[in-house]
Amino acid sequence: MTRSRLHSRRFVLGSALASAGGLALGFEFSDAHAQQRNGIAAAAPAEAAANELTSWILIRPDESVVVRIAKSELGQGTSTALAQLAAEELDANWSRVVLEVPGPGASLARERAWGDFATTNSRGIRSSQDTIRRAGAAARLMLIEAAAALWQVGASEIKTAKGVVSHLPSKRSISYGRLAARAATLTPPDPKAVKLKDPKNWIIAGKSMKRSNLNEKLTGRAVYGIDVRLPGMLMAAIKDAPVFGTKLESFDAAAIAGRPGVRHVLKVSETAVAVVADGWWQANQALDALPIVWSKPTGVPASSASIAEHLKEGLDARDAFIGTSHGDALKAIRNSSKVVEAAYSLPYLHQAPLEPMNCTARWTPERVDVWVGTQNAEAALKAAADAAGLPVAAAEVHRTLVGGAFGRRGRQDYVTQAVLIARQIPGSPVKLIWSREEDMSNGYYRPATMARLTGGLDEKGEAQGVILRISGQSIVASQLPPGQRAGRDGRMFLGLHAEAGEAQIGYSIPNLYIDHAMRTTPVNVGSWRGVHANQNAMFFECFIDEMAKAAAKDPLDFRRHLMRSHPRHLAVLTAAAATAGWGRSEPEGPQRGMAQLMSYGSYAAAVAEVSVSRATGKVLVHRVVVALDCGHVVNPDLVSAQVEGQVAFALGAMLHQEITIADGRVMEFDFDKFPSLRLREMPAVDTVLVPSGEFWGGVGESVVSVVPPAVLNAIFAATGKRVRTLPLKNASFG
Repeated sequence: MTRSRLHSRRFVLGSALASAGGLALGFEFSDAHAQQRNGIAAAAPAEAAANELTSWILIRPDESVVVRIAKSELGQGTSTALAQLAAEELDANWSRVVLEVPGPGASLARERAWGDFATTNSRGIRSSQDTIRRAGAAARLMLIEAAAALWQVGASEIKTAKGVVSHLPSKRSISYGRLAARAATLTPPDPKAVKLKDPKNWIIAGKSMKRSNLNEKLTGRAVYGIDVRLPGMLMAAIKDAPVFGTKLESFDAAAIAGRPGVRHVLKVSETAVAVVADGWWQANQALDALPIVWSKPTGVPASSASIAEHLKEGLDARDAFIGTSHGDALKAIRNSSKVVEAAYSLPYLHQAPLEPMNCTARWTPERVDVWVGTQNAEAALKAAADAAGLPVAAAEVHRTLVGGAFGRRGRQDYVTQAVLIARQIPGSPVKLIWSREEDMSNGYYRPATMARLTGGLDEKGEAQGVILRISGQSIVASQLPPGQRAGRDGRMFLGLHAEAGEAQIGYSIPNLYIDHAMRTTPVNVGSWRGVHANQNAMFFECFIDEMAKAAAKDPLDFRRHLMRSHPRHLAVLTAAAATAGWGRSEPEGPQRGMAQLMSYGSYAAAVAEVSVSRATGKVLVHRVVVALDCGHVVNPDLVSAQVEGQVAFALGAMLHQEITIADGRVMEFDFDKFPSLRLREMPAVDTVLVPSGEFWGGVGESVVSVVPPAVLNAIFAATGKRVRTLPLKNASFG
């Protein structure tokens, strides 16, 4: 059984690039003075350029090996795993590996030397693994070539291990640090021609290496965006329009002009006003006292009830986009011996990261710098430059650790706001921090969604056809201009693709039809961990359970029959069921439910053990077993930690959380109305890793989707009652 552990990651925000004689495979920071003010050693650009070979690895004379990571560290451990992959191919001494974080501005100046900075869609490892492995392998070959020239021997006679190059016939050896300067004079090999190690021969990768930032987090020295300090820094609090579709009309700055510490009262945009003060508490208190006039909403303000009616109408609408269609599902269902029908609904959800949105910005007519935790540093760079009215070449983003993201920090609205404020106070760094109330009420929420399913069974209880209609708002469409929002959004079908080559659904159903009726609302929507897959998994996996019940078959047997042509789905489901002891539950003890899905390139299955108190109706999740096939596992401990985190994240949402709308505004302003999972509610988690190799799957979102349907199916096993909407706090089991 795996246990919860502290997530950590050493994140060096720009330590020295090179010392004399070092081998540099990297970049020069564009703002050395800012780096120094944050207690970070700055690079010597000319020296770095003189020693540079590729963009990813720096070997210092003191034997430290610096691996540069473009992806953001969100607590998921991506930095550790990518460093392991580079160190593996380099044959580095893992104890000497440290990390650095390149800036997107420096990358862009060098024709995007570090590639894509986005850390979304569970692609941190799978989109970067090949590049960073080849960087490590190329550096190793350069070191070998340098040693061969030094000793006048053939390269084939040379071996590498733990940061040392050795010539066994002559018993000579030299460390990477001593050889680095010589290797810097060589022409690098073509990365595409470099041969990579077979994963079965991994020594560093594939092992549970400890995250190297643990001490910094334990001692409080780790720097998140909210921790950034710069000389002369001012603090800003902001208030955006509280009602969807309204704007800022006016505010009375004179009413708070005499308050202690208040420096500025600024219009930030058509919808937002900010107060800048010496301290954030001063700014936020003054903002609360600021008289503000907002425009009147047009039409009837939205409410949860009106939105629910809008979505319900979509379940019967003719306008829909087809996601999957094979066979004739309607005919198959009409000819079935038994028909099963069910409708499900899910509420809006906020990502609610513990660290609220924040960004520090400094603007001058020549340059803009921002210090921020973000899921996409290149997007933050573009947002900063646009808000600054400067070319991207005059901007830089200095990334920090991120105190929770879950999709929210893929949006850069808080970066734009910080720069717009700083632009009105030239030369002064300004840290913008959203209050918790602002963070909760002006987010980008997981869309409220409904679904209706109809299925047909033959006289043997075998599935003949399924029709699924999804009614909900498109995240992609919400980001487009109004005139372009009518098109199909393929992401609405995440986890439900059933075509050859992308059989995410995992079942061979002879006749299947899935479509989506797009229903736009005034509510801002965005990616929530698992995006649409977390909704679709509940819809489909709960309905599969309902079909199994109608067929009078065991849910495991019913699924396995449909999975005969889907070995990877079958493997994880079988592994989870076996570990959980499926079929051995006691009549009076906790009952089990299961679910499975392929999403984000990985195959996941969960079995939940649940009891429901007859006296209080309280749901208690005792244990969750998760089986995961993500292809290759770089760090088993990090993967297990990710699984545990997703179990906690999913359970907190399904038990307690919903965003409700009244009079055109969000009604949940803090964690008292939007609580996370309590420690006492956390179940035991068993993680079963069944990597099949051959592919690279995502880990950060594939499990969060299968936990809720597994729990809901277990609730049915325990109570005989189907719960088809969340959160469970609204359910009654009396």
